[in-house]
Amino acid sequence: MAGIIELRNVSFTAQNRKVARNVSYEFETAKTTVLVGPSGGGKSTVLKLAAGLIEPDTGEILFKGKNLAQMSRAENLEFRRFGAVVFQDSALWANQNLFQILELPLRIHFPKMSRNEREKRIESVVAEVGYKKDLGIRPAQLSMGEQKLIAFARALLCHPSLLYLDEWTESLDESAARRLVELVRVRQQQGVTVILVSHDMRIVIDLADIVVMVLGGQIFLKITKEQIAEDEGIRRYVEKGMAS
Repeated sequence: MAGIIELRNVSFTAQNRKVARNVSYEFETAKTTVLVGPSGGGKSTVLKLAAGLIEPDTGEILFKGKNLAQMSRAENLEFRRFGAVVFQDSALWANQNLFQILELPLRIHFPKMSRNEREKRIESVVAEVGYKKDLGIRPAQLSMGEQKLIAFARALLCHPSLLYLDEWTESLDESAARRLVELVRVRQQQGVTVILVSHDMRIVIDLADIVVMVLGGQIFLKITKEQIAEDEGIRRYVEKGMAS
């Protein structure tokens, strides 16, 4: 199957440390790729590079064959609308209330949408993720788990065809985590491409089509979910790599 996002010989340095080293990888359309590996191994950096959130020191990042660095403003805006990110720390605007935070992507990507249409879409998505509190409050008044629910709702608002999820179930109780996993499964059935980072083997087994281990800022291993499920040695190796 054709790729949707491709990294070609990509390197990235942060705080004088090379956190991505000559990474080349093509993410398949309508597949779920789980990036695993030890803390500090570079998996979140690879996800952020694929999402166009950080620019590489060297190499190219392609979306449907088009270099992100060479996109026009209109093309870049379309790329941003096509995909959505749920950050590990939720990344909610501290000086805005929840409704304003959720309304912003709709204002940017659907400028002709009426306020009533925006309200209805926000209400629908908030209900889907299971958030039940007031949208007039600010993020500081929420638990970390509640912030994750709002971040996930924000990611779904524009009906993205590509989801980037960085440890998106952390800080959630078991019930809320299961709900979000089910919502991802629904998107998989709709043909959405998912790139996610997780330390949870249950999520790997539940959602992955492809598992990629990132070590020392490099792609170290690519395997399928079936290989993990069928080979106990491979499973233990992946679990050890995730925990180290």
